[in-house]
Amino acid sequence: MPKVLVFGTGSLGTCYAWALSKAVGQDNVTAICRSNYEAASRNGFTVHSTLWGDNLTFQPRIARSVAEAVRQLSLDTQQFFDFVVVAAKAVPTDPSIAEIIGPAIVKGKTAIVLLQNGIGIEDEYARLYPESPLLSTVAYFPATQVSPGVVHHKEVELLHVGTYPADAPQAHKNIAREFVELLGKGGATAKLHDDIQRKRWAKLLVNSSWNPICALTRLRDREFIEVSLDLGLGAGNDKWGDGARFIKDVMMEIASVAQAYGYSDVNEETVDFQIGRAVVRDLPGVQPSMLGDAFEKRSMEVDAIVGNVVRLARKKGVNVPMLRTIYLLANGLSESFSRKKLQG
Repeated sequence: MPKVLVFGTGSLGTCYAWALSKAVGQDNVTAICRSNYEAASRNGFTVHSTLWGDNLTFQPRIARSVAEAVRQLSLDTQQFFDFVVVAAKAVPTDPSIAEIIGPAIVKGKTAIVLLQNGIGIEDEYARLYPESPLLSTVAYFPATQVSPGVVHHKEVELLHVGTYPADAPQAHKNIAREFVELLGKGGATAKLHDDIQRKRWAKLLVNSSWNPICALTRLRDREFIEVSLDLGLGAGNDKWGDGARFIKDVMMEIASVAQAYGYSDVNEETVDFQIGRAVVRDLPGVQPSMLGDAFEKRSMEVDAIVGNVVRLARKKGVNVPMLRTIYLLANGLSESFSRKKLQG
């Protein structure tokens, strides 16, 4: 059976660790834990899902570090991981996450799976581990860790998977297919794509707009629309109001960058569809991950989700003044949390 290391056991990492445990057996899955280490060591993990079922408990191997996880394999017949799944948030660390997972990567044997938000997040992994299959994913999976080791999941569950780069060797494409099949065996839904970046750009329309805007305003998406219906900003003829018009303008900037990189189907029609989803939600609406981080005064995934889009736009000469402003403000907010922790 394949052996899997899951680096990061928040809500998303825990749920996919459960699916992989079902596929390969929980003894073949190792979870790297930080704040939930004690709870997971004692009780394992519990997932309450409206789609998969309630009170799903499992107890994979638990480790505090990658080095410890590798040591745990020393008595096994197979002493390497087939897959290292990176499910930690894509925030800057020193050393970087790509460097931290190094001891678990065996050249030619270990595939790296990035279960993270954002764009342009694969480059460092590709540079450090050029011979390792690199799988990039896009998750639609609303879940929350309500207490250490306990996750609630609802509504939707889908993981898009593809190699990075899109023209990776056929052997790497085969590994991507194997990973998708493992998830299916474990009860999860995964789809394989030749070019996963198209899915990343489509999700960025939502992530790069709603995430920082909700964090900066401390409002959920539907609340933001409600409080800015008619502020006299010229969207009076727009059925969605001033706030939604602003969101659309930001999304159109993101779409213009995607189009500059060859993804013409990330367009106004896609933008209108995403805004239409938000305006029909019941109040208070969805709480994006950055809003949750802002409430808890945690560092946010500003660079991966917003900053990298602005930088990619600059490389192509695409003007994104609204997104650039949002990035500067959201970065300042995130940095303020880090500085207060250092001072406190």
